[in-house]
Amino acid sequence: MIAESDKDLKRLNTLGLSAKAAWYAAPCSVRDIKELLNDSRFAAMQKLVLGSGSNTLFSGDYNGLVIHPAIKEISITEISDTTIKLKVGAGVDWDKFVAYCVDRGWGGVENLSGIPGCVGASPVQNIGAYGSEAKDTIELVDYIDISTCEERRITAAECRFGYRDSIFKQKLKGKTIITFVTFELALNPIINTTYADVKEMLSSTENPTLFDIRKAIIDIRTAKLPDPAEIANAGSFFKNPIVEESFAEKIKESNPTLRLYPSSPGYTKIPAAWLIEQCGFKGVRESNVGVHQNHALVLLAYEGATGRELLEFAQKIKRTVKARFSIDIDMEVNVTVSS
Repeated sequence: MIAESDKDLKRLNTLGLSAKAAWYAAPCSVRDIKELLNDSRFAAMQKLVLGSGSNTLFSGDYNGLVIHPAIKEISITEISDTTIKLKVGAGVDWDKFVAYCVDRGWGGVENLSGIPGCVGASPVQNIGAYGSEAKDTIELVDYIDISTCEERRITAAECRFGYRDSIFKQKLKGKTIITFVTFELALNPIINTTYADVKEMLSSTENPTLFDIRKAIIDIRTAKLPDPAEIANAGSFFKNPIVEESFAEKIKESNPTLRLYPSSPGYTKIPAAWLIEQCGFKGVRESNVGVHQNHALVLLAYEGATGRELLEFAQKIKRTVKARFSIDIDMEVNVTVSS
């Protein structure tokens, strides 16, 4: 297992923030991961698991070991008359996995097309978009306990999935390295066009297919969201806040164009992008950071930006939204702090 010292992380996070890791390794198998964790050089060192870096904000250098699981196997574990189960390596690119499934007519993840990141991050974030969430298809998650080096497996129910949340962001945060995720997909899929933008995009398409759904969603995302290769960003920077229905309706009374989205009983989801735009941040640039002109949920890091600069800008947005609407918006990105 090869580990690199003083690793430059600028090209390993989509915000393009300059940061260095004391050590970095990309293990390609469970055996490699165990070998790395048992290496005496890293025993007492803090450790960070990094996927594609599409949801990470480095606030500075990382004085520890950055581990990038690069397991890229895909295998069929079970097939029935109606479903197929796939065990997928944590290092598989998420959108390539979606394309792999759509190409074979296996349904369940097509609405999550175009989302950057690796498969290993899907249960951590419970990634979601356009009427679907990762939890809808995840059956099992395999991981290695960092402290004991033991292999473990938990079911979807044990993952405690919530909106952009899971046990891996709570009780198991920083304690695991996900190795494989098992998905259950439909062999005779039901097309999901419940999301308004998708329904509108496919309004003239009779009997849309998985390919149609995937293309429509990629087209929608491309029109709204900037390519990190062209301008550094981490996609949606903030979560959509969930508030009581009565509170949301009061806001809507004076803002009739506001779209509200049902959440759990008695609660409603308000688009964070709308809140940020109403506070005047859409399209604004301050020094080396800013907000995208087409989507207020996307914060941008221009050349020369630092993690601290972007973090301070994000805090300013949070304070402004809180002052105007009495709503707390939480960051979706993971802020990495090194001791």
